[in-house]
Amino acid sequence: MLKYSDANAKLVKLYDVPELSGWLTDGRFTGEVVSLDLLSGWSCPFAEACLSKVYELEGQFTKSGNTKRKLRDGDKTEHRCFSASQEVIFPAVYDKRKSNYELLKECKTVDEMVALLERTLPRNAAIVRQHVGGDFFNLMYFLAWLEVAKRNSHILFYAYTKSLNYWVENMELVNSLPNVVLTASRGGRLDSMIDLYNLREAVVVLSEQQADEMGLEIDHDDSHAARPDLRNQSFALLIHGVQPKGSEAAKALVELKGKGSYRREKNAVR
Repeated sequence: MLKYSDANAKLVKLYDVPELSGWLTDGRFTGEVVSLDLLSGWSCPFAEACLSKVYELEGQFTKSGNTKRKLRDGDKTEHRCFSASQEVIFPAVYDKRKSNYELLKECKTVDEMVALLERTLPRNAAIVRQHVGGDFFNLMYFLAWLEVAKRNSHILFYAYTKSLNYWVENMELVNSLPNVVLTASRGGRLDSMIDLYNLREAVVVLSEQQADEMGLEIDHDDSHAARPDLRNQSFALLIHGVQPKGSEAAKALVELKGKGSYRREKNAVR
């Protein structure tokens, strides 16, 4: 079965965004923020600037018995995928995302995918991010999510994606679903489509100054990505996660002094 994840340190901040309160509460019902995550890189067919993948090292094991894994960046990687870094550090995260990805790839039709996604969707889900790790890896999977959103109009679905061709090919359908909010993630092989079709985008920046120079607000809590009322406004994301030693991204992290990091506060209350 697919396994959804609870809100991480960044997504948990969505509970405090006033503009999203209507999705999270309905009388006595209080909904949850969840995500459905897949293997980073492996499920991202159009990634480029952030392409990183975790490989299993066949026949090599850790002291705890887990298969050893190694993270490898792509030839054109400019900033390492933060979720791929999670997968090489935390075996449980890697295993969950790998299982989700494999289960979805086994589906032969859109209807099979829809059934799988809906059957495992948490009953109290109110806001769903697709994906903290991964992307829409083929057209069938993209269409399946749109159908799930159509059937669950009380739930808000949002995603960053570099699979821009699927979005553009189904623009009319996407625009007909008020509970679907997509953001083009700049840094992929299809970036030209962002300007050609005037898609709302998110740009990873190395400093607050760079965001200012681009005229973009920085999204610190995923609210820009999730809020339907901001669906036409582009924004920036500060570089975060573990970066390759000596890279420009790594140097930028030092200068930011933690401003781009997302940590769950101790004793955080929702």
